[in-house]
Amino acid sequence: MDPPGYNCFVDRDRMDAAVQDLGPKELSCTEPQELKQLARQGYWARSYALRGKVYQRLIRDIPCRTVTPDASVYSDIVGKIVGKHSSSSLPLPEFVDNTQVPSYCLNARGEDAVRKILLCIANQFPDVSFCPALPAVVALLLHYSTDEAQCFENACRILACNDPSRKLVDQSFLAFESSCMTFGDLVNKYCQAAHKLMVAVSEDVLQVYADWQRWLFGELPLGHFARVFDVFLVEGYKVLYRVALAILKFFHKVRAGQPLESDSVKQDIRTFVRDIAKTVSPEKLLEKAFAIRLFSRKEIQLLQMANEKALKQKGITVKQKRQFVHLAVHAENFHSEIVSVKEMRDIWSWVPERFALCQPLLLFSSLQHGYSLTRFYFQCEGHEPTLLLIKTTQKEVCGAYLSTDWSERNKFGGKVGFFGTGECFVFRLQPEVQRYEWVVIKHPELTKPVSSEAAAAPSPLGRPISSDPADRLSPFLSARHFNLPSKTESMFMAGGNDCLIVGGRLPALQAGLLPALGHVAQEMGAKSWGEPKPLPWRVPHVRGRQRKRAGTVGAGAGAGVGAGIGGCTAGGPSQGD
Repeated sequence: MDPPGYNCFVDRDRMDAAVQDLGPKELSCTEPQELKQLARQGYWARSYALRGKVYQRLIRDIPCRTVTPDASVYSDIVGKIVGKHSSSSLPLPEFVDNTQVPSYCLNARGEDAVRKILLCIANQFPDVSFCPALPAVVALLLHYSTDEAQCFENACRILACNDPSRKLVDQSFLAFESSCMTFGDLVNKYCQAAHKLMVAVSEDVLQVYADWQRWLFGELPLGHFARVFDVFLVEGYKVLYRVALAILKFFHKVRAGQPLESDSVKQDIRTFVRDIAKTVSPEKLLEKAFAIRLFSRKEIQLLQMANEKALKQKGITVKQKRQFVHLAVHAENFHSEIVSVKEMRDIWSWVPERFALCQPLLLFSSLQHGYSLTRFYFQCEGHEPTLLLIKTTQKEVCGAYLSTDWSERNKFGGKVGFFGTGECFVFRLQPEVQRYEWVVIKHPELTKPVSSEAAAAPSPLGRPISSDPADRLSPFLSARHFNLPSKTESMFMAGGNDCLIVGGRLPALQAGLLPALGHVAQEMGAKSWGEPKPLPWRVPHVRGRQRKRAGTVGAGAGAGVGAGIGGCTAGGPSQGD
């Protein structure tokens, strides 16, 4: 076997141990779907020469701005920028946020070249204000470039991509932070066991999840990162979310039940990722990543935009430098008769992160406002989302996160009408912690059969119910917050003149809600509210607290004490119960 044709930037001895050149030498595939499958299978992963050719081809095909710096620009400016200084003494651009350049088996010349390329990129892209992933990207691309100028051109094309549907790397703190929040939302949904561990060992989970890009762009060993990058160039940003979720799943599996090795779970995850080759191969990592059933690319983009909007309302701008963004409940400003600060932080970790940016604000409490349902509506209408907290006469604590303004009930002319979105959920804290949320139906045996007459009947919204999942978006997303088609709306909450109903009703199955959710709500409400109702859960009198815009509501029954927390004026979070 001929030795791989490494360039002058690679430490050949270290590289031979890291990557063997055993694979094919050519790639004739042109169809995107076939290329996608080959990337996932690692077709060019075992051939150093072929990977270099594929990278050049894929990057050349990226749609870019009309004026994108190329290799000739680098040749013109590098001397002026570097001057007579030693490359190793050159400071890294501010936008890398003190990120260290990963070695990736580069020799001293290669590490110096990365610094020069980054400084030249900073000169040509003054609009890039925050991009800690770029050092790792440049270091990897340098492996497969004939010289520094070609590596510079390839990195510039990745930054200059102008296809709005094809996000590649974050280039501002606003985009970076919203990506971290989006990742937190995905962990909350798809890695609940790992998320529970993060909540237990850290005061602010966002500070843990803010590290997710570092796991990929810096801590992953070269062999693993290159395999991720293979697929990333073909499929885009969504791949990064998948791989980071897989890393968190493996971390939880390996470390479950073991004490943390340091005082910081962030540091423990970094160490795990750095040594991941000891327990997880690149193939196993990608297999786990693509086994996770995620939203569509469109839905992730919607979630990202919603998080960006929330950050802008908090004053974060495109030109913003790094800023501490706090998502935990402030202990000194929080008081409740129903939940402790620790319990409230657990609840808050379930709330969509764009709402968890704000601190809870009390809107209604039966201790302060009495037991009138009319007063409850008066205090809570105009605020969304809200959190409902309930303490029963038997000291059981339960509640619901309600994504929609209670004023929506007025659209039904005094009759009980259902509204809400797929982000609503119910939960209980006592006697044990359990959250019940929207899920995609994967086990038909858990659902009751719907008669042909019921299936053929028009939906309560006046439209036929579609049986094709491709016709609707995930019910996890909020129709009202994202301005999605009304057929994606759920029916989770209702309010009349004599009762509140939380938990949904059977027609909500069209959006993917399991009947089990309603049954859980019935189970929680039955002991203190009297006669159980089949679906949904009826609460005759409610008391609690809330806050503005995004808020929470607490409620209690009988002799029970009710307290809750409510939204914030900036459109921030509601208390998540």
